[in-house]
Amino acid sequence: MQVDTNKFSWFQVPEDVKELLILAAQTWENTSESEQYMQQAIAKTGEHTDVLVAAYRYFYYKNNYSLALQTTNQLLDKIKSAEKFPDDWEQLQPILVSRKEDPQIRLYLNAYAASGLVLAKLGDIEQAKIISTRVKEIDNKNDFGSGILLDILTRPPEEDD
Repeated sequence: MQVDTNKFSWFQVPEDVKELLILAAQTWENTSESEQYMQQAIAKTGEHTDVLVAAYRYFYYKNNYSLALQTTNQLLDKIKSAEKFPDDWEQLQPILVSRKEDPQIRLYLNAYAASGLVLAKLGDIEQAKIISTRVKEIDNKNDFGSGILLDILTRPPEEDD
């Protein structure tokens, strides 16, 4: 299949990886085939954040939440390593607050919020609440949607009349 990778010139990954991502999109209806293309793209260049973001979205919209979470965690680990973030949240939070407008930090916060959503989908409500609360404390504009998720997760059950 011939693929025009130039139509996605903004995507900064090698051409062969870009082709695999396009093939995954073009074969979307055939999950096993499209997932093979996505897995090949990850295997060829898991170090590219664009590939990890694309893979997260792919797996999320395919309702494969375990792989979506795994991919999101890879992205978080990659950024954490590159930025030399501390492991402790109490030390990390002020860094995220002070740099929350930096593109790399926004990506980290977006991925962290996404991990909370996926954990909620997987039934780990308590961890999803912790993550949503943390991101909401940093995100006063609700750019990452954690406030909405937290509201849903903490909403009291509706009373029957």
